[in-house]
Amino acid sequence: MALLHGTELEGGALILIEREIIMNLKVYYGTHPEDAKHFTTERLRNEYLLQNLFVPDVVNLSYSHNDRIIVGGFMPVKEALTLTGGKEIGADTFFERREGGMINISANDGVVVLDGTEYVLGYQDCLYIGRGVKDISIKAKDAAKPPKLYFNSTPAHHDYPSKLITLADANKVHLGSPEQSNKRTINQYIVPGFCDSCQLTMGMTILDECNMWNTMPCHTHERRMEVYFYFDMDENARVFHLMGKPDETRHIVMANEEAVISPSWSIHSGVGTSRYTFIWGMCGENQVFTDMDVCDMKDVK
Repeated sequence: MALLHGTELEGGALILIEREIIMNLKVYYGTHPEDAKHFTTERLRNEYLLQNLFVPDVVNLSYSHNDRIIVGGFMPVKEALTLTGGKEIGADTFFERREGGMINISANDGVVVLDGTEYVLGYQDCLYIGRGVKDISIKAKDAAKPPKLYFNSTPAHHDYPSKLITLADANKVHLGSPEQSNKRTINQYIVPGFCDSCQLTMGMTILDECNMWNTMPCHTHERRMEVYFYFDMDENARVFHLMGKPDETRHIVMANEEAVISPSWSIHSGVGTSRYTFIWGMCGENQVFTDMDVCDMKDVK
């Protein structure tokens, strides 16, 4: 693997590794809110937007210095994909000092093998991967129907058991209303007391039909950062993802199957041209889901 600054080369570099599987690792550095408010549209997109996550038989990863989260996508077609250690993460194996979460966003089943134990991920199922896993293989259940597996990984200091959580079994929280155009179901997969982890929390929010807003009124949580991944959208649909300090907001226009880094100082909200689904992944020093600082609408500018 090779390290590239997020603003130096668009798309990163493709490096051949074992079995000629291509791994792409791109690094994003942290930014100060006083600097971010001066960014152009292009600079905002270069610093925070993650694109082209799913490429056949390519391991596409982005490493953010915001709490050291790694974000990626897997689309195994002809090859079983894997994750390896190395100089870039300072470990012999990928999960030596990390944990991870993987959600299948496609209707095609994915198979993940962790140290010989096989897990089958159906549509919108989640797999928590505990620290200490040495060998990982990611493949399609049917070679003619490749899955798309979205991935988050964070540093970990303790071993928790790997666990498969189906969409049906996810802890469900219903929020919003049609009057506010934000009626939605939050599916909590990796949260304390339901699927224990060191610091990674992960879930998926599904908006009802004719609802386009999420997380408004908005909030921040200084004790943890967040990554949003938007999907289940038509080709021409867009989400206007809001970010920045509450009194200095900016937006990034996002298409289907794109992710965005949201620093702890930033709000993270959005509105779409139509309904959509998004996966949220958080890491930092606090896992409590309700630990947030709600922004009064009169202070949002």
